[in-house]
Amino acid sequence: MRFVATCKLGLESTVAIQLKKLGIEPVETLDARVAFDDDFDTMAKALLWLRTAERLLLTVGTFAARSFDELFEQTKALDWKPFLKPTTRIHVNGKSAKSTLFSVSDCQSIVKKAIVENLKAAYHTDRIPETGEEVIVEVGILKDDVTLALDCCGAGLSRRGYRTYNVPAPLSETLGAGMVMLSRFFPDTPLIDPMCGSGTIPIEAAMIANNIAPSRGRTFASEQWTFIPDGTFSRAREEARDAERHEKLCILGSDIDPHCIDLCKKHAKKAGVMVDWKVRPLKEFETSWEKGVILCNPPYGERLLDAHEVKRLYHEMRNVFDRYPAWEKCIITAMREFEQVYGIRADKRRKLSNGGMVCTVYRYYAKRF
Repeated sequence: MRFVATCKLGLESTVAIQLKKLGIEPVETLDARVAFDDDFDTMAKALLWLRTAERLLLTVGTFAARSFDELFEQTKALDWKPFLKPTTRIHVNGKSAKSTLFSVSDCQSIVKKAIVENLKAAYHTDRIPETGEEVIVEVGILKDDVTLALDCCGAGLSRRGYRTYNVPAPLSETLGAGMVMLSRFFPDTPLIDPMCGSGTIPIEAAMIANNIAPSRGRTFASEQWTFIPDGTFSRAREEARDAERHEKLCILGSDIDPHCIDLCKKHAKKAGVMVDWKVRPLKEFETSWEKGVILCNPPYGERLLDAHEVKRLYHEMRNVFDRYPAWEKCIITAMREFEQVYGIRADKRRKLSNGGMVCTVYRYYAKRF
């Protein structure tokens, strides 16, 4: 079977690396997606372990369609019987980009109707009651190429389950994990987030360091699929539990807001990780660790602060961080002129998407002495 892990633009390489570490070989990497071929045991493993993927989809069919008639007939021609029963509740989601079929709602309706007609013929019935378990069908159309797939996740993979409370404009869990993976962080490396908000970056780093499957505490839509062998998810969860470590790490999150730190402590406890937290303004940043990684998602113009406040904050960041030349710095922001304001060009940049905004991760390598 062909599975597709979708992700934010710019994180494809991190998804491919994770798959390889799980013993899964990617067969195709495109913008915002990485595909692999395998079975349901591998699907369950990927769902539990993928840190930077947004969703995992099971491909049913792909074809070209430039009219609603073509979309209907080719959807109807696919083999839906292995996945859907007459009682299955079929929910169709969709998206379309750069395609003749630009009306997503019409595409969703046509695909739903075509699937129902297919099932009527396959089960020799004139009625599909849809009273049973729900299966989510994803319709993706790009440049008139249609992909129909089953959503294995339900809620997106960023919904780990540990972040119950939020601060304004939080960083998603998948993007927080992506920042950790893009930095030079290793389990024995000290890591500090001096503007940690709700704690996403330190918690994701701690889960990586302790080899904790990020989605081990949640459920998935595919667990309700009747065509999956019994024990598929229970085996995957047992393997994930056996792989966990629970060690104290050199990871610290700090923030000027005491309320944020209270939330961080609750989130870390729910995630099952041990992280140090401190109420501290950026200007009081200090550490006795000789070297490590500083990661942060500072406020920017569209997010909480006006332009003057943002520039003042970034100047302060530069003054504080320059005291620690042996540390790598990794900063994500949507401000296009960040390097001019910060005052130094980054050693490496990676464009990403954060909540619909185009952002850039700026990496400043540690100086070697």
